[in-house]
Amino acid sequence: MCGISGLFGSDELDICSKMTACLSHRGPDGVGHWSDSVGRNANISFGHTRLAIVDIIGSSQPIHSEHGCVLIQNGEIYNNLEIRKNSTYPWRTNGDGESILAAHEQAISSPKLNPKPVEGYNVGWFRKSSGPNRALRHVEWISRLNGMWGFALWDPRNQELILCRDALGIKPLLRWQSPDGVLLFSSEAKAFRAHPEYTPKLDTQALFARLAFEYPLDNTTLFHGVSQVRPGTIETWSLDSQGRAVLTGVATFSHYQNAPENDWNPSHSSKELLHSLRLGLADRLNSDVPVGVVLSGGLDSSIVAALAREASDIAGKPVPKCWTVTENEDNPDYKAAVDVSSALDLEHHCWTLDEDIFWKRLPDLSWSGEDLDLTVLFFQPLFERMSNDVKVGICGQGADELHAGYPRHANLSNHASTVYNRLQSINHPLANSLSSGLLDDEHLIGSGQPWNSQFPNIEKIYSNLESTLDFEMNRGQLSNFQLRLVDRHSMAHGLEVRVPFLSRQHLELCKRLPINWRYESGHLEKRALRSAAALTELPAHIVSRPKLPAGTATSPGLINSIINEIKPNIEEWNSDVPFLSSLLNKMPDIAIGFRLFRSLHLGNDDSQTKLSKGLFDILDDVESLEWV
Repeated sequence: MCGISGLFGSDELDICSKMTACLSHRGPDGVGHWSDSVGRNANISFGHTRLAIVDIIGSSQPIHSEHGCVLIQNGEIYNNLEIRKNSTYPWRTNGDGESILAAHEQAISSPKLNPKPVEGYNVGWFRKSSGPNRALRHVEWISRLNGMWGFALWDPRNQELILCRDALGIKPLLRWQSPDGVLLFSSEAKAFRAHPEYTPKLDTQALFARLAFEYPLDNTTLFHGVSQVRPGTIETWSLDSQGRAVLTGVATFSHYQNAPENDWNPSHSSKELLHSLRLGLADRLNSDVPVGVVLSGGLDSSIVAALAREASDIAGKPVPKCWTVTENEDNPDYKAAVDVSSALDLEHHCWTLDEDIFWKRLPDLSWSGEDLDLTVLFFQPLFERMSNDVKVGICGQGADELHAGYPRHANLSNHASTVYNRLQSINHPLANSLSSGLLDDEHLIGSGQPWNSQFPNIEKIYSNLESTLDFEMNRGQLSNFQLRLVDRHSMAHGLEVRVPFLSRQHLELCKRLPINWRYESGHLEKRALRSAAALTELPAHIVSRPKLPAGTATSPGLINSIINEIKPNIEEWNSDVPFLSSLLNKMPDIAIGFRLFRSLHLGNDDSQTKLSKGLFDILDDVESLEWV
């Protein structure tokens, strides 16, 4: 697990090293740089900060190959050993990242492209080529990879940069293009501050979607001009005659789509479902450093803990310890976590949060998360404490999206009304357009752009549970909320977190689950998953526990305490943005998060200096917004 950054085009070489320095928290075990000239006044530069998990000594990055290519990667390739076994590639390391180069070399054995400069034109936020889609030639070999990743691969023979993100967007990969055509890419948006022409500005449409749905949609971020490489997607980039980066192709190698079957027999299918998780967990225990389980006390993390011993036997690795944090020992989730670890005889580390934790850590939460989150503050002390003893964490993220685990899944019409009413309460022309299903700029829709398609029809996507689950898997809830939270806040403390619920084995079974075995009126959520959990050694009361919302369930008293103390100031702060004030007044936690985001992330102020100040000082130090 690492942080990656890069630059492609005509620019100063030291910019990439400055970007990499912004990501030092993601990789405390080493820093690597590489650059090369790729034409008149044009360069390719890579930077890497390493969190050493596999082949600790021998796999520093960037990695160079026998066929002249260079790679930087963030993540893990779980079928690395399988690729090694079936390849004659001349391996230089024992790490998993080199399997990407091996798969590439085997598939692209000789130059097939004309490496001459390509013609490009401006569309949306990026320059594109009107030529053939060059990314299509990489679909087959990238489809062989099984893991989580964001990577950049430079192929000098074809003068081609490949950017790629894993199937579900577990690992981040963002990019921005300067007005003069330089492409910057990175694991986090804050790294783009290293470029003198980049000023963080708010993306208005992305913000309105974020407020309505509670997560950014598609490939958007809250930063204007900054978008993500789409999950399950390959991008290829080359240079034009003036040294400007041009997007020459976009191809999808994986797309999750539910295909529910009519029947599901729990008498044998529960075992199969459970075993898929067991195998996925075994893959994710592959590590040369200690591994721990994030145990919240909820069903998902409890199943992970229940399978830990058997999965360790399969992987040939030590049984991981469990980690839990709470605001007090009377908390229901905390009690459940203690019951789980005791029943399974697993070593359990748990502690209570300091009463002033929100006052101390909210600025760090905002800076790390690059979003408006507030209720998940417990992630910061949890991951910080874990990182003192382990470098890899295992969590239950993804289960709610696959198995219909959120309370809203029980009343979709009510949730649709909530989303629609939030959007309607924003008194702004762009919000009115979104309510009608229209984005302000159609050039921002499509391959390589921040939006996959037009703004969703709220009534349609929540018309039934299957449509809702597809929407949440593919347009932001999973990748832009759950997975982003875990990535940013764990990597803020140099901790890699893996998600066995998103293993290929489990995903393949989940997409075929009948909808009524995910949720059916009169039953608890996650019917099939609970049926599988009943086959483990988990106590019966854990298997039948209703879901509590993460964050607010972990520290409800502390969250309410800080909201109540700051409440007199919230309406005054919200008056700065009158067209949002009526909505933000009803969402006090988001109002605080938005205020912190404005103070720390927008404009060119020195955020590191601000972070050393007190919470109220930061909240008061906000400039006028520039809406884009």
